[in-house]
Amino acid sequence: MRCGRCVSVWVLLAACIAGDASGGNILVWYTEGSHWINLKPVLESLVDRGHHVTVLVPSTSLYMTASENSRFHYEPFNVSLSMEGLEEVFTDFLNFFMYEMDDLNYLQILSRFTNMMKTDTKYALYYLDGLLKSDAVMTKLKDAKYDLVLADPIYPGSELVAEMLDVPLVFTLRFSMAHTWERLCGQLPAPPSYVPAPMVKLTDQMSFSERLLNFLFYAYQDLLAHYVWQDLNAYYTEIRGKDTMFCDMMGRADIWLMRTYWDFDFPRPFLPNFKFVGGIHCRPAKPLPEDMEEFVQSSGDAGIVVFTLGSFVQNTTTKRANTIASALAQIPQKVLWRYAGEKPETLGDNTRIYKWIPQNDLLGHTKTRAFITHGGANGVYEAIYHGVPMVGIPLFMDQPDNMVHMKAKGAALIVDFNSMSSKDLEDKIKAVVSEPSYKENAMRLSRIHHDRPISPKDEAIFWIEFTMRNKGAKHLRVQAHELTWYQYHSLDVIGFLLAVTLIIALLFFKTCSFCFSKCCGLRRKSKTE
Repeated sequence: MRCGRCVSVWVLLAACIAGDASGGNILVWYTEGSHWINLKPVLESLVDRGHHVTVLVPSTSLYMTASENSRFHYEPFNVSLSMEGLEEVFTDFLNFFMYEMDDLNYLQILSRFTNMMKTDTKYALYYLDGLLKSDAVMTKLKDAKYDLVLADPIYPGSELVAEMLDVPLVFTLRFSMAHTWERLCGQLPAPPSYVPAPMVKLTDQMSFSERLLNFLFYAYQDLLAHYVWQDLNAYYTEIRGKDTMFCDMMGRADIWLMRTYWDFDFPRPFLPNFKFVGGIHCRPAKPLPEDMEEFVQSSGDAGIVVFTLGSFVQNTTTKRANTIASALAQIPQKVLWRYAGEKPETLGDNTRIYKWIPQNDLLGHTKTRAFITHGGANGVYEAIYHGVPMVGIPLFMDQPDNMVHMKAKGAALIVDFNSMSSKDLEDKIKAVVSEPSYKENAMRLSRIHHDRPISPKDEAIFWIEFTMRNKGAKHLRVQAHELTWYQYHSLDVIGFLLAVTLIIALLFFKTCSFCFSKCCGLRRKSKTE
């Protein structure tokens, strides 16, 4: 009887959950690479719940392609940009961070980075031209009657389209440089005294010099953001026909789904419309392909090490490849290495090279002992999900910062890509595998990740559907969006109080001076008499 009641309860709950899906019409902003990897499982779940999902796909893209067999509808738009030009920009970007940056001084790095941000914005405007200035595409989007725009804001413009379609906007992102989007546009507090800016490779426990560096980095990134946003401000003003600030438009987003959590990040203040859903793409491991499983099982008690530098970097220089292969040959574990370059001369018998590996399924395998990673957020979160310690070889963007977080939490060690020797890499791998603390800390982070009232993917879906049901979520946005910068920092109040204090002090001084002069005058008069 009791079992029958349990079954009835579960059936009722399943019916209620299914009933929440109202068959919304969702427009998804275009994105690339690992950002698409994060977004895709959410979209698949939304389709499972009865929603219609349309993904914008530009004619020129490194990774996004319209697929006839997909569960999504793809809406293509033309971009007057060649694939060669896009690949050249991306190659320059990788070369700068991977090989050139170590040979430049700080001012040269800032100059190159600033120019890269301006170039990135210029290319983003090509995409916006292909979309917003196409009457055919925009008419089709307006006629579709969307209920919501879902966007990773790595490429700007989704906020403008959401306004033109008059629908709510939900962002999904890992972070922006120095949290400029979140802080300046979303009004998310980030005290530099204990909230380390992404890219500075600091933790929440900073010395005075580190807090000074953090403060200055925030200031520099704010200036850089306003400089880069000038082009977007002008473009948005042209499209809307009135003065428009890019940051103000971003600030109109109803919900910000932040792809991080307190297993990965350090505690910080947050707002009601910011939801932390790190690990949104993680899932239990599936069985490996037969030949790969056979190789994994051949490792015996020593187990395996999984190695990948991510989807963007599939090969390296011959010298780096030989350095890495030589280190891998010295460890007792079998190694599965995702690598598309020429076979290194120093490759050991224990290492097998693949052009693609099922990373999540390998990390979830019982024989996996360590994960050698470039430190991309997706891979790091899969390692956390499965409780696998890491050796980081960070390359660019958030990767060094991500690995600093993991090292601070005791779940990883780091080696430098350009300066490491084979012995350095070998020693770090052996340490992570042999010292129990790394596995213990990785499992602790895994427990924190799983110990939530709702999974990150389900939470993301809930807030997307919540926004559609309520035609937005403006009631969760703080009033700070309506304040000027001096009002937000209470500078007008401080100025008023200072003025009142000065007036009172001046009156007090004048009164005392007057009384003193009167008193002295009376004394002189009495002495004269």
